[in-house]
Amino acid sequence: MNNRTIWITTFIAASILMITTGMRQSLGLFVGPLNTSTGLGIVSISLAMAVGQFVWGAIQPVAGAFADRYGPRPVLLTGLVLLALGTLITPWMSSNVGLILSLGLLSAMGAGSCSFSVLLSASAQRLPAQARGTASGIINAGGSFGQFIFAPILQKLIQTLGWMGAMWSMAVITLLALPLVTRLTSDGHGATAAPTPEGGMKKAVSDALHNPSYLLLHLGFFTCGFHIAFLITHLPTEVGLCGLMPEVASWSLALIGLANIAGSLYAGSCVNKYRSKYVLAIMYGSRAVLVALYLAAPKTELTFYLFAAGLGFTWLATVPPTAAIVSKLFGLRYFATLFGLTLLSHQIGGFLGAYLGGLVLVSNGDYQWMWWADIALSGMAALVNLPIKEAVIVKPAMA
Repeated sequence: MNNRTIWITTFIAASILMITTGMRQSLGLFVGPLNTSTGLGIVSISLAMAVGQFVWGAIQPVAGAFADRYGPRPVLLTGLVLLALGTLITPWMSSNVGLILSLGLLSAMGAGSCSFSVLLSASAQRLPAQARGTASGIINAGGSFGQFIFAPILQKLIQTLGWMGAMWSMAVITLLALPLVTRLTSDGHGATAAPTPEGGMKKAVSDALHNPSYLLLHLGFFTCGFHIAFLITHLPTEVGLCGLMPEVASWSLALIGLANIAGSLYAGSCVNKYRSKYVLAIMYGSRAVLVALYLAAPKTELTFYLFAAGLGFTWLATVPPTAAIVSKLFGLRYFATLFGLTLLSHQIGGFLGAYLGGLVLVSNGDYQWMWWADIALSGMAALVNLPIKEAVIVKPAMA
């Protein structure tokens, strides 16, 4: 495979993730307008967002299993249509059940079907082994770039078209990714068939769930989901509690995405140089330190921007090293399924981060207990990655 084909494959996958993840990670901007328009209350809206976090993760192993069996194209195309449909009908949902249906189920199922497990698998099976680490970093950076692009755009659309017009605009933008899926999964990319392990998918999943390293990886990724979902859902409200303008929230989310582009690219390069478990331990530990610094700092615009930039560097940069460990432990044949299960643990944490944030706010009037929980869980995540049994990096011999 020549370099041009490698780059085309990588950037197409990154572009799809840019659209699906960029819009999903900016949904927190709609919490305030939704509450004002519908009167459903922060807890009800947080519940719908939390269901979406869980469903986004729950669909990943299912989508991955279908992609492993039937190929990624039908999964990705169906996902985009569901995402567009869920976004399209959200403005007509005036009840909690309706909001759970549109944002919690349809949109989340669609975005999850077009996310990391399927896209990384589709790309990895079309790329040589030496290019996969860097490619995973670039693809992951695509999602972060989407957050950087869409957060300020959606904030401006909300201000000019209203939140309903912004939602309908998102639905149209989603459909622009359909031709990219066709290009990514075309025969011209030459997918590399991975060998099928003895016993098939059922045995592969069973073996994985009995592997202590795989379970420890899940514990750490659970914390990542808790942390990210809490912030993307409640950061705009936190900004408001500090007496700052809504634009501070949108630009903070954008800075998180911008910083994570650099973080994802760096994480992708680290996968080829260092054991991924150490990369993950450092990332999770840094989050505990940054949240503690945020709590001690004055709540100004500069504080939020610095906090966003610092957190953004590791935001979803955990994906390349996590995916690398899964592929090292179990190979590529059922990677989409097994990494999908790992993402499910991420989104169980995401459900709790989004929903508990709303409960704590209503109960206490602020998010203080959530911040302390985030510090504790980040420290735990740093520690549980260290015992993972990961092969050492074998550097090529000098000529």
